[in-house]
Amino acid sequence: MAGIIRIYRNDWRNVFKVPTAVLLIAALVVLPSIYDWVNVAAVWDPYSNTSGIKIAVASLDEGASVDNKSFNIGEEVLESLHHNKSLGWTFVDAEQARYGVQRGDYYASVVISKDFSSKMAGILEGRLNKPEVEYTVNEKINAIAPKITAKGASSITAQISEHFTATLSETVLTALGRIDRQFQSELPVIRRVEKGLFLLEDNLPEIEAAGKTVLKIHQDWPQIHQSAERLATLEQKLPEVEKAGTAIETVDDHWPQINEAAGHLTELESKLPELERAAKLVSGLDEHFDDVAGVLDKASVDMENGRKIVDAAIKALPQADKIAAAGSAFGQQLQQFIEKNNAALAAIPPVIKQNLYLLEQTENAVSQLAEGLKAGTIETAAALSALNANLTRLAAGKNVLDRTISLLNSLDKLSSGNVLAAEIQALDGIRDQFADQSALAGSLASALEAGGEPDAGKIQQLSTGAGQGSTALGRLISRFESHTLPAIQSALQPLTAAAQDAATRLQQVPEQLPALAAILQDAAAAIQYGQEGLTALQKDLPAIRAAVHTSAAGIADKMQRFSTFVRDVLPRIQQGLPGAGQRIHEAADFARHDLPAVEQKVRKAADLIRTGLPKADKGVERAAELVRDDLPLLEAAIRKAAATIRQIKQEVNLEQIADLLGGDIKSKSDFLANPVILKENKLYPIPNYGSAMTPFYVVLSIWVGGTLLISLLRTSVETGGIIYKSYQLYFGRLLTFLTVGILQALVAALGNIYILNCYVADKLWFVLFAMLISIVFVTIVFTFVSVFGNIGKGIAIVFMVLQFSSSGGTFPISTTGPFFQALNPFMPFTYAISLLREAVGGILPEVAIRDALYLVGFGLIALVLALTLKKPLERFIHKAAEQAEKSKLIS
Repeated sequence: MAGIIRIYRNDWRNVFKVPTAVLLIAALVVLPSIYDWVNVAAVWDPYSNTSGIKIAVASLDEGASVDNKSFNIGEEVLESLHHNKSLGWTFVDAEQARYGVQRGDYYASVVISKDFSSKMAGILEGRLNKPEVEYTVNEKINAIAPKITAKGASSITAQISEHFTATLSETVLTALGRIDRQFQSELPVIRRVEKGLFLLEDNLPEIEAAGKTVLKIHQDWPQIHQSAERLATLEQKLPEVEKAGTAIETVDDHWPQINEAAGHLTELESKLPELERAAKLVSGLDEHFDDVAGVLDKASVDMENGRKIVDAAIKALPQADKIAAAGSAFGQQLQQFIEKNNAALAAIPPVIKQNLYLLEQTENAVSQLAEGLKAGTIETAAALSALNANLTRLAAGKNVLDRTISLLNSLDKLSSGNVLAAEIQALDGIRDQFADQSALAGSLASALEAGGEPDAGKIQQLSTGAGQGSTALGRLISRFESHTLPAIQSALQPLTAAAQDAATRLQQVPEQLPALAAILQDAAAAIQYGQEGLTALQKDLPAIRAAVHTSAAGIADKMQRFSTFVRDVLPRIQQGLPGAGQRIHEAADFARHDLPAVEQKVRKAADLIRTGLPKADKGVERAAELVRDDLPLLEAAIRKAAATIRQIKQEVNLEQIADLLGGDIKSKSDFLANPVILKENKLYPIPNYGSAMTPFYVVLSIWVGGTLLISLLRTSVETGGIIYKSYQLYFGRLLTFLTVGILQALVAALGNIYILNCYVADKLWFVLFAMLISIVFVTIVFTFVSVFGNIGKGIAIVFMVLQFSSSGGTFPISTTGPFFQALNPFMPFTYAISLLREAVGGILPEVAIRDALYLVGFGLIALVLALTLKKPLERFIHKAAEQAEKSKLIS
């Protein structure tokens, strides 16, 4: 970050040192805004000045007469146009109109033909000849003017049609008024017929439903007949039903004994855990019986080894007297050795501390090498050499750690309480780090020797491991004086005292030798006893194995089934017994009290079926024939009559005809001429065209400003001998460009608001949105040039041309070609113009947030492209630039 700020600060220092540079930056800030202001002022309110568009108007109409009334529609049109100021209507003769349009004196001409009125009146006499209005436009003069003049010509034809419709409808409605009185006298009769027929039609669904029910019964009658016969045969099953009832009564009588027997089953559940544990013990013993044999074999071997050791000790007892005699002299020599070599022992702590410093330096060197490999600032040969050197240092450091750990372990054994355990554990971890780093460094060196690129993941692991090792060594060094040194000294201190104590104890050994002989004799006897017991147990082992295996065979499956019964089936039996008893009791009561009456009803129903079923068959057949043959004809006749009346009512609404014939003819004539009133609602109103076009020109000027920046300012940075990383060079100069771009956006936005007085609903957001758009646009064009060089300038210009046509800034995007419509969602202009329109017309939050997020997304894409492509393409772009400079024309 410091490098980026330094580049940015140096840029502005260099600018303010040169007055010409200050003037150039000021011009770059203002020039895009001038482009914006001039264009907005030029299109401020073009549609309020259409009265200057001259259209020649001439009428050749000779007029016509109807019912002794004369009229001339052409003259009426010219009279109405005298009061119309929307266009520059110029009243001339037909020849002058044609000549003036041809020369360009008029944008268009409108000439009404001489038979215009007579053809319009021909409809009253049955002649349908459409009159003509000759419209001539000179499209060479201007691209937009023909569209405006065409709208004016259309308004003339609409005005003529409206006037003619009003006149004609008034005449026709006057004639129809005479029919009203005759029609009113017939209405009551029509209403009575209509009401009766519709009432009959309303009842048709009920008739249809009854007919469908009859047909359904007829269709299902074979099944009904068969079911009735089965009901009759039920009488034959009554003896079996009586036997079942008697059985249920017997169960109900003995139910208390059944319930008591079920109660005893609960005792099994309390014994289940003990049975399961016993089964598991038998199965486990069977599975691990080989381990028992192994344990016995090992115990036998251990007994034999113990016996040999005890025998050897007993044999060595005669020599113990000689050793005891020499013990006193040995203790005195040991004490003299410690006193003479005390200085050597005192030198151990400084040496250990010095080694820790050296190990820390090794980790720091490895960490620096890893950072250089990550940044890519080290050449391949230098990197390979440094890796090999550090491999040597890591190997040497690991050897030092091995010796240091061994030394501290020895000292820790001399002390009481493991005072050096923390240091030993920390050094063990550091030794593992050294081993891992050696492996990683060797892998990276092998990759470089093979001509490949080092693995970024391994470089990161090497950097992380070296950092952790350096941190751990630093902690050991920081606590060396306060903890490690006193611990080492406390471990060395007891050596002198231990020598004196050893001499004293060696003098007491002869006194203990008789007791030791007795202990060894007892141990030998115990070992012999143990060996005899093990031998006997090994002989019986096959028989024990067979017995255990026989007991364990099948016990698991049987125990599983028994557990399932006790845990799952037994609770359900206990839970279901009360309900089952209740249902059996109810069934027994039914068999005792209700079953005789049911049997009597079944016999009566069977007798009724045998005597009445044939008559029912004939009745169902007759009803089905009536529904199938006669009912459809009746329904069709009723529906046809109702449909005919309904169609007449739909085509001829009697009430409306009566109202139309007897109503106000003049007002209805006016309604026919003008049936629709247009109610206009302006949402987010903008008072003039210039303000509406401000978003487009502001966005365009911001992109133009960015293009000027990359054309006049350098994207490369003079480092002055300072080594910067690629991303620092990119972001440092980008900040300079962004500063100028933001100033451009501020000047453009504030100028539109306060110089041109453009309408802006949310002024603050307008300025902030313009600054955001400038940041995104400058980032995009700067990235083009920074990554692609001069090619990037061309890309920026092509990008601007494509966005100009595909952003929908002037005409709706739906009016453009498919290619530009396909580009529209992917152009930054689309969302930038939409965002500024929100500020001009009034902000809808969800639209503004969407547009802002899209713009930020374009900016982030540009940054990602710069950070990923700048370094890989840098060498290629540099070579391309050198080749271009050889042309002596391209910089």
